[in-house]
Amino acid sequence: MAVPASKDDLLQAIEREYDKLRRELGQIPFARWRERTMEGHAAGTSMSVHDLLAYLLGWNELVLKWHALKAAGEPVDFPKTGYKWNELGRLAQKFYRDYESLDDGELLERLDAAKSRIVEMIGQSDDAALYGRPWYEKWTQGRMIQFNTSSPYANACGRLRKWRRNNPA
Repeated sequence: MAVPASKDDLLQAIEREYDKLRRELGQIPFARWRERTMEGHAAGTSMSVHDLLAYLLGWNELVLKWHALKAAGEPVDFPKTGYKWNELGRLAQKFYRDYESLDDGELLERLDAAKSRIVEMIGQSDDAALYGRPWYEKWTQGRMIQFNTSSPYANACGRLRKWRRNNPA
């Protein structure tokens, strides 16, 4: 899949990969969402379908937070205060804990809502804002959004397919 280089490409990638994710999730009953039998985001750990969605929600909400802080002229501590880019496994574990109390349906609703808010945010931007200048270090805003939406959605689909193959009902 080509890396999005415009607003339209980014929106299409997000919608395409999210639709695939939702179809994949539709094949897994909620009764199995808490089974911690999938390879986790940190070496040597396991996670559940619920944890995987918590991870996606955590990153989607970070994208929204980054945008809000930047729009308000506030500094952004990337990726998240207290975490460095080389500690993403630890951050994943935090996301699992942050959303563990949500039931599976609520978690999915929150992820749907976060994705919709990101799409709306992109819709209010233009190519120049998204791709015309660095937004974080050398990365454009569009690329940072893609790194944390369509790419992880695609990765999650692959993880879910592999998990279903290796853990039949």
